[in-house]
Amino acid sequence: MPAGLQLQQALRDATGDNPLIQVQSSHDLQAAYASRMSLLIEVKYGLLGMAVVIAVLGVVNTLTMSVFERRREIGLLRAVGLDRRGIRRMLQLESVAIGTFGAVLGITMGVLMARVVVRMSKDEVSDLTTVVPYGRLAAYVLGAGAVSLLAALWPARQATRPSILDGIATD
Repeated sequence: MPAGLQLQQALRDATGDNPLIQVQSSHDLQAAYASRMSLLIEVKYGLLGMAVVIAVLGVVNTLTMSVFERRREIGLLRAVGLDRRGIRRMLQLESVAIGTFGAVLGITMGVLMARVVVRMSKDEVSDLTTVVPYGRLAAYVLGAGAVSLLAALWPARQATRPSILDGIATD
């Protein structure tokens, strides 16, 4: 029997069957920590998914209200020559700007908060550092722009439905 296992068995024999005392090697502790961290990461991705759904609903709601409030402006733009495709493009670009700005703001706040937590935890954990995965974060920003573009499809379609005269006559 290896020396490490003999030591663990000797500690178990010395402590008896006390359920409060658990004998683990450093490898066992690392495995337990890794499993806890993977669970936290899975929870984080679940929350991220919920945040994306909420963000899409927020963008759709914002653009729908924008279309409703700017009905006359959209009618005037169409009257001076902007076609339906131009209106759709305008609203889609607006949506991409909203979604991208929100993603950049959220990522910036997340990185700053992570650095604060790491700085506060330096005394307890000596080798703790903040690693910023720039490639993944850039992919999140691009994904937010793409999701915002998709979220703008329905409000942009609703904006181009009324005729020019209906849009101008709106109070």
